[in-house]
Amino acid sequence: MRNIKLTVAYDGTNYHGFQKQYNTGLPTIQEVLENALSGLAKSEIKVTGAARTDAGVHARGQVVNFDASRWSIPADRINLALNGVLPRDIVIMNSEQVEIDFHARYSALSKTYFYILYNDRKPSPFWRLYSYFMPRSLDIQAMKSAAKLLEGENDFAAFQASGSAAKSTVRTLFKADVRKKGKFVYLIFCGNGFLYNMVRIIVGTLLEVGQCKRPPGEIEQILNSRNREMAGYTAPACGLYLKQVEYEEQSVQRYLKSHKEDS
Repeated sequence: MRNIKLTVAYDGTNYHGFQKQYNTGLPTIQEVLENALSGLAKSEIKVTGAARTDAGVHARGQVVNFDASRWSIPADRINLALNGVLPRDIVIMNSEQVEIDFHARYSALSKTYFYILYNDRKPSPFWRLYSYFMPRSLDIQAMKSAAKLLEGENDFAAFQASGSAAKSTVRTLFKADVRKKGKFVYLIFCGNGFLYNMVRIIVGTLLEVGQCKRPPGEIEQILNSRNREMAGYTAPACGLYLKQVEYEEQSVQRYLKSHKEDS
């Protein structure tokens, strides 16, 4: 087996999520990648993704791996070959050969997502597909305080949408933060895994805190309830980005150190 790892960036606006939707005719990132790879390799290639991003969600650092045993092109040139045939809203940032036992999803130690709010009185036509327009003033400090209560190992059942097949709803958030820069508010989440719509539900809940519709401390009650109805609404997909997937043993510590230096 010749195991190839790709780091992929994409604009998810025109896709029905990452995961292939069989017999639906709906375009997905996985399907486009597999078609491009199969065409170049002249044989069928299937890819495994690190995260199953939803329809409309974007990525800067999605990771996939696939078996390239029947394809002789050098690993570090696969990204160039793919970028020549992929649509402009999907770009291969890096390609490399990895160990045979590497698995894009199961080898991952942490994933980082961020959510962008466009916080101004008037919307931006340029950011309408890549952020969530929020015209109301927000209490950023209250949102930061609420976000901190989500850190650590918790049962996030209250922040999971229906339809999930997850065996356990316990996850660990290494980092949950809120930052404002000019007209933009960034919500950052680094964890060992995320439930279906978990980040978007957390964002919706934090926005209710930011608008003084609920106190920051209510986050603990929501977690303890394990009841989806206790949490806030699900924020739109357009503001969500998969930033990166980490695999090295020191990845989480390095992430926390870098963000501590930035704060």
